[in-house]
Amino acid sequence: MIAAIVMMLVLGGLLGLGLGIADSKLKVEVDERVEHVTGMLPGYNCGGCGYPGCSGFAEGMVSGETNQFLCKPTKPDQKAKIIQYLKETPGPDGSTIDIKG
Repeated sequence: MIAAIVMMLVLGGLLGLGLGIADSKLKVEVDERVEHVTGMLPGYNCGGCGYPGCSGFAEGMVSGETNQFLCKPTKPDQKAKIIQYLKETPGPDGSTIDIKG
């Protein structure tokens, strides 16, 4: 009985160590601009832009999938702020994004 308990503790410790190492080595770099642009969008998640919600549209703009600003509910001053932010803020690779209004 004690041998089984010790075996499970050792096995649990090894698996936990393996998960900890995998977490540090397999980390996915997230572009912070997506979260920032999502926060700047109106948050209606209407899908009028053709993307699944505001976060999907922000991801599309930051990834370069679209170069048009398709969000109709966004006010003109906020739209200009988002376009300016993407034009001035470089991503992890150092590139900026030019979105047409």
